Amino acid sequence: MIYLLTKRINDSLHVDFGIKNLYHRMIFTACALVAKRYGASLVAGMNYQTFHTSIHSTLAKSLEEERKQNQKIDILLDVYSEIKMNSTENQEAIDNFIDWVSQISDNINSDFWNGEDVMGIFFNEFNRYKKKSEHGQVFTPDHITSLMYRLVEVDKNDMVGDFACGSGAFLVKSMCNMIKEAGGVNTHKAKEIQKSQLYGIEFDREIFALACANMLIHKDGKTNLRQLDTRSEEAKKWIESIGITKILMNPPFEEKYGCMKIVTNVLDSVPAGTKCAFILPDKKLEKHGGKKLLKKHSLEKIIKLPEKTFNEGVTTSIFIFTAGKPHKDKAIFACYISEDGLETVKNQGRQDIRNRWQDIENYWVEVIRRQSGDDSIQWVMPTEHLSYQMPKPPYELFEEDFVAVLMDYELFKREILSKDFKEGIANKILYHSHAFEEVDKFMLTIPKESNYEKN
Repeated sequence: MIYLLTKRINDSLHVDFGIKNLYHRMIFTACALVAKRYGASLVAGMNYQTFHTSIHSTLAKSLEEERKQNQKIDILLDVYSEIKMNSTENQEAIDNFIDWVSQISDNINSDFWNGEDVMGIFFNEFNRYKKKSEHGQVFTPDHITSLMYRLVEVDKNDMVGDFACGSGAFLVKSMCNMIKEAGGVNTHKAKEIQKSQLYGIEFDREIFALACANMLIHKDGKTNLRQLDTRSEEAKKWIESIGITKILMNPPFEEKYGCMKIVTNVLDSVPAGTKCAFILPDKKLEKHGGKKLLKKHSLEKIIKLPEKTFNEGVTTSIFIFTAGKPHKDKAIFACYISEDGLETVKNQGRQDIRNRWQDIENYWVEVIRRQSGDDSIQWVMPTEHLSYQMPKPPYELFEEDFVAVLMDYELFKREILSKDFKEGIANKILYHSHAFEEVDKFMLTIPKESNYEKN
């Protein structure tokens, strides 16, 4: 349902309201959801000015305490205020928007919501209008955040960091799972988790606003988010001061956005022994100095993800490191999750419509924990590779290949150019006096159009 509602909202904001900027459509929707979450009065019939002001005032008043703790609320409000509409007179469009936002809010508040990345769902739908962000963000599918959370064995006492957090997918997933383990949102531990156990950095200001909104939709204004460049010394010092115990990250893939510099800075800044999971392109470590990382840090596992995990045309793997522990020459466990059970729904992205993923996830978590039990498992030597090695297809030799080699050899012995010989044979056959008779006979064997129609 949320995918369908998101599509309707996106189309309406784009066409009826004339918001051309992708992120502005997302932020406007997110702010309305946050305001709804905090009790804003959004009802059919209110004009645009009243509607817009209600959202802004609810955000400003309801989150006053959080504003004292960090500046993310102010940035969210600033970005919201910057959004401009081409049209604000369409009352039907305003009423529809309010209805759809209310329905999404009810979904998130239900007992069946498991902390999915709301902004990620928005992005998957809104992404139909824009292929990739200016700063290389690729939003992590929810089922992959769930898998990575389990692979590094996050629990309610961990200090979780995502220092290229995008829309906040890993932080939302961690918050919801950790609070669930702690006994629910009303426990003292839940407040502790929100206040001092979730940390994120995002460089892009508008994406940062999305991450803030994503956390606030889940009634968390306390998570420590900073708008910084993770490649900077300032970010490095902040990360060092936290005492992180688990890292879950999907940094921007391209080197022009500092992918390996981000990975290196994070690994060098967290305490020794910290488990760190990164989603990276399959060959990223091999092509961009990954062996240097192994002088300080240990690469424990490589889990190649399904080919269609990201629709950016790049194949990826999860690389799990132990920070501050030199790798030396030990073999690296590797495996390949070839299928995730998701299917493409028209205009709604890839979804688990047949509920296959949970069983697949359980299977792979157990295989990776035991490091045995699946035919795809490899043990990769770091001196040779830093990626999962796809098996090479078996070489097949056909009779035609054998004859072609013999012919080429005979032509070589007789000092005849292969190209000239083949052209001569083709012309001889094609333009021979009997050729037209042969072509005519061949044409008679081809079914007429009426036969195709009958079939």
